[in-house]
Amino acid sequence: MKTIGVLTSGGDAPGMNAAIRAVVRTAVFHNMRVIGIRSGYNGLIYGDLREMDITSVGDIVHRGGTILHTDRSEEFKTPDGQKKARNMAEIFEIEAIVAIGGDGTFRGAYDLCRMGIPVIGIPATIDNDVSSTDFTIGFDTATNTVVDAINKIRDTVTSHQRANVIEVMGRGRGDIALYTGVAGGAEHIVIPEISLNINEICKRLIQGRDRGKSSHIIMLAEGMTDVKELCAQIEEKTGIETRATVLGHIQRGGNPTVADRILASKMGYHAVNSLKEGRVNRLVSIRNNKITDCDIEEGMAMQKGFDTDLYEMSKILSM
Repeated sequence: MKTIGVLTSGGDAPGMNAAIRAVVRTAVFHNMRVIGIRSGYNGLIYGDLREMDITSVGDIVHRGGTILHTDRSEEFKTPDGQKKARNMAEIFEIEAIVAIGGDGTFRGAYDLCRMGIPVIGIPATIDNDVSSTDFTIGFDTATNTVVDAINKIRDTVTSHQRANVIEVMGRGRGDIALYTGVAGGAEHIVIPEISLNINEICKRLIQGRDRGKSSHIIMLAEGMTDVKELCAQIEEKTGIETRATVLGHIQRGGNPTVADRILASKMGYHAVNSLKEGRVNRLVSIRNNKITDCDIEEGMAMQKGFDTDLYEMSKILSM
C-alpha cells in the first residue's frame, strides 16, 4: 500500500489531532504517502485534499479539535455522493482511508469499504458511545472538563445552600454523566440507561439536607428531560432552591489529557500498521487495556454494555 487518506468526521473530540499525527508519522516511517482529507466526507466528495508529511503534523499533539476540520455530510449518504467520493479517491490514487470519529463516521467508512475502498476506523467521540471499544478518544478529556466545572459550581451552590442540575452531553448514552457524577460526588445521576424517578431524587436531597448538607449536585444526561422543568419539579417538591447549568460544547474543547494523547497515538499507530499488514476494513479499539481491532461490520453490530456496578456504587457513595 503506497497512498492512504486520513479524515475526521462528526463531532470533534480532543485527541483527534494526536491520532492524525500518529497516522501520518507512522505512514511516513513505512514509506507511505498520506493525503489529508479536509472537512470529513465532504472533502472527499469535492477534492479538498492535501498531502501531509511529518512537518505538517508538528506541534499538534497537545491541541484540541482537528486540523483537518470536520463536518457531517448529508450528500455522502446518497448514492451520487458516494460515487463522487469513490471517483475522487481513484483520481488521487488513495488506496485506503483512515476514518477518525464516531458511529456516523464508521457508517460512512462502511459505505466506502462496500465500494471497494479499504478503511480503518479510529473511535474518537466524547460520548464514549462506540460499541466496539471500551473507551473512545476524547472521553477522558471531556470528563475532566466536566469535573472541573462541577468543582466550581459546587463552590457557589454551597455558598447559597442550593441544588444545581448540571446537563452534560452523551447523545443517548450516560457515560459522561455517570463517570463525572461519581468523580464529582454528585448526589444523583440521571441517565438514559436508568428510568428517571423524580421522587427518588427529591428523597435523596431531603435526606441530605436533614443531615446538614448545604449543596446538592444532580448530573443529567442530555435528552432525558428538560433541565429547567426538572429544576422546577425538584424545587416544588423539596423546597430547595434549584438552578440549572447546561455545559454544552465546552465539553468538546480544550487540550487533550495525557490519557487521550496516549490512546490516540496508540490507535493511530495501530491503524497504519494494520493497513501495512493487509488487515483492512477494521475498527481499532481498546479492550481490557489492550489495543486491538475487529471487523467493521461486526464492530458496528455490537451492543455496548452499561456499567451497572458503577451506577450502583454511585448511589451508595453519594449518600
